[in-house]
Amino acid sequence: MSTSRPISTDFDAWLAGIWRGGPFTALIVLVRVAEPRIEPLRSTFVHVIGDELDWGDITMMFRSAGVSWDAAAFFGTRADDGGPVPDDVARSRLRQLEERLRLDRLLLNDAGFFDVWGRELRVDEVGTA
Repeated sequence: MSTSRPISTDFDAWLAGIWRGGPFTALIVLVRVAEPRIEPLRSTFVHVIGDELDWGDITMMFRSAGVSWDAAAFFGTRADDGGPVPDDVARSRLRQLEERLRLDRLLLNDAGFFDVWGRELRVDEVGTA
């Protein structure tokens, strides 16, 4: 994130932290939260090249998803030599991530996980009675 741009959400702070490593690819999963369930809805990836992205930009992008979402998870990934991964690699990693999320929603805690206002979220395991 540019030092001239204010950090106004937890997402913006997360992005500033991951950006320190340079450009990357973000694997993104939109989810519906209906406690105690979390349902993945849509997924995509974006290559983050510059540091001018903020939560407002992200929510505008998500409008085209065609679903009502409650939260978004961002998994940062880079090529072995740094920088964004090629599109085919991003698609492959996204499909692997989707499969892992089907088995374990707690994986969302390994991401930058944010509600619709860009506030950080956490998934807690629900005990069985």
